[in-house]
Amino acid sequence: MNTKVSENESLFSRIVAGCMNWGEWGANLTIDQSQKLIEDCIAIGVTTFDHADIYGHYTTETLFGNAIKGKSSIRKQIQLITKCGIRLVTPNRPENNIKSYKTTKKYIIESVEQSLVNLQTDYIDMLLIHRPSPLMNPSEIAETFEMLKSSGKVLSFGVSNFTTSQFEMLNAFFPLQTNQIEISPLQLSPFIDGSLDQCIKHEIKPMAYSTLAGGKFFSKQPEESVVRINEVVNRLIQKYDVPADQILTAWLLKHPSGIVPVMGSTKISRIQSAVNSLSLQITDEEWFEIWEASAGEEVA
Repeated sequence: MNTKVSENESLFSRIVAGCMNWGEWGANLTIDQSQKLIEDCIAIGVTTFDHADIYGHYTTETLFGNAIKGKSSIRKQIQLITKCGIRLVTPNRPENNIKSYKTTKKYIIESVEQSLVNLQTDYIDMLLIHRPSPLMNPSEIAETFEMLKSSGKVLSFGVSNFTTSQFEMLNAFFPLQTNQIEISPLQLSPFIDGSLDQCIKHEIKPMAYSTLAGGKFFSKQPEESVVRINEVVNRLIQKYDVPADQILTAWLLKHPSGIVPVMGSTKISRIQSAVNSLSLQITDEEWFEIWEASAGEEVA
């Protein structure tokens, strides 16, 4: 069930466990609960865990690190992704006076060093620049990436929330391995703006967050586009005898760019459903039915 996000890089699991909601920003898992969730994920083949330094106001990496502390057998089985570059205003970072971005060599290296401590590890499998800064210097970032790679502290590099032009700019200085962006039946932009085309062109796989649109498909007061999509999905549920989230994830997986879903749920049943979607093949017409329901009109 593993996949390469780039032909030149190591394997990541086909479904990624997103950790944003594990701590203060969501489920407030204990260390023991986190450890069990990690072990449960590994058991179903989900071995890649997606972090960012800012999650839980800079506390969730530490929660995860405490869950794997002293367990080298677990670290050998998993891959860790983290992100840096956003500076939040929070009591945990009193020096930050305004929410901003920072991608200087000094800041990136300091962020990585802190993430290594937080995650109780000697290396990070993939580092992403969390958001593009108008002030980012691509040559400086490339130099920083080279230093981190040479030191063995970070094995591979990518970006998150980058436009196609921003990606091309940085990629010209250093080979990027992914762009983690929002993709779902409610977020069609990447299919249109060239983001997914770009990944195919560079032979890398995009990572997708908010694949279920932050739970909008299960809202008690859904917007019109959700109602239309759910009408199609409910029909497919009857045909394939699978839950709605499996249909929605299979819709993403059908795209030839090889989208890698980052599942934000802390419920192993929901993560298992995403794994099950790997074996579900909806038809081309069904894929376009969901597209049309989202867009509110047929394709041109």
